[in-house]
Amino acid sequence: MMVLITYDVNTTSEAGKKRLRQVAKQCVNYGQRVQNSVFECLVDPAQFAQLKNKLEGIIDSEVDSLRYYFLGSNWKRRVEHVGAKTTFDPEGVIIV
Repeated sequence: MMVLITYDVNTTSEAGKKRLRQVAKQCVNYGQRVQNSVFECLVDPAQFAQLKNKLEGIIDSEVDSLRYYFLGSNWKRRVEHVGAKTTFDPEGVIIV
């Protein structure tokens, strides 16, 4: 399933800046950054539960927020991209 994850981490303190880096690092492990605080993650339910648990363990829910948008398995019809950043197909062929 495709999950769009967005976050807003308060960075007015050094601890907040550290949380921001940690959240981004976890998201990179599971998906592709599409904007500064927005990731597209193609995960199965177990992977999502693991990622969600990690992210919610990092943030300070008093000042930070996470949002999860579930696009499901038919996500390609629900995503439209316009603009400068190129997009990729996480289910496509990867040439190394």
